[in-house]
Amino acid sequence: MTIRYGYKLAAEGFDPKELVRQARLAEEAGFDFVEISDHFHPWLDAQGHSPFAWSVLGAIAASTDRVGLATGVTCPTVRYHPAIIAQAAATTSLLSDGRFTLGLGAGERLNEHVVGAGYPAVGERQAMLREAIEIIRLLWSGGYHSYDGRYLALEDARVFDLPDELPLIAVAAGGPDAAELAAELGDAMFGTDPDASLIEAYRSAGGSGPRYGEVGVSWAPDADAAATAAHALSRWSLLGWKVMSELPNPANFEAASEYVRVEDVREQVPCGPDVAAHAEAVRAYEQAGYDRLAIMDLGPDQDGFFEFFANELKPALTS
Repeated sequence: MTIRYGYKLAAEGFDPKELVRQARLAEEAGFDFVEISDHFHPWLDAQGHSPFAWSVLGAIAASTDRVGLATGVTCPTVRYHPAIIAQAAATTSLLSDGRFTLGLGAGERLNEHVVGAGYPAVGERQAMLREAIEIIRLLWSGGYHSYDGRYLALEDARVFDLPDELPLIAVAAGGPDAAELAAELGDAMFGTDPDASLIEAYRSAGGSGPRYGEVGVSWAPDADAAATAAHALSRWSLLGWKVMSELPNPANFEAASEYVRVEDVREQVPCGPDVAAHAEAVRAYEQAGYDRLAIMDLGPDQDGFFEFFANELKPALTS
């Protein structure tokens, strides 16, 4: 199994120019791809950012030569209509000379409620995602198309600029039903937990494409500094998906994570300079069956992390 390593660009934590700079550094450090979150709000007010991911992707495409690009992930059902995402993804693929992968998921209330269209229950979100993928595929087939679904519609629409080779669609899977959807309608699967049962569900349903996983680590020369930084800006990630998908605003995440301690972060995230601890966290995903691993540094020094990856972590992972 060939493993490829990516860097997760935290769009909630950095301004757009800094994200583009980090993407260039990731390419120089030897990462195979960069993946960007597609949010309207940050998780916490302290993060302080949330630029438009698609503009950042275009700038990254123009500023890099080799590294792959991916959304991790975009919700194409409420805040966006899938026709817009079909057009955006096709354009990004053209600008990047085919380096783009479209990651899709059912979204979070944090970002989707902002357009005032409500945020449906889980079953309805998955049904909407199915219709959205069908619409995107339809528009990518060329020509004019209409679609009349239960939740989504398309009227006489065409995407004029299509790449010769269409982007892969990686579908987020938080459970076996979503893994089956990824196998049925996607070209790849996207997960955030080193859960082998998700990979098994994907494969059992006929999925044979790449399996994207997202690994959180916190690098710093000092372990305490790494843990403190991860706690300050990323403690929300310990709440679990059932909480993360439902809260509407950063203030709610501040309240929900109030009692998450620095020690709790240490138990879940490797903190500090120990290459073996970071490699172990990444390998847990490899052992579960993931082969596209996006590493997200939660520490205070991204430049230092890129040096650490190039000089220590990548050699440890590939030796």
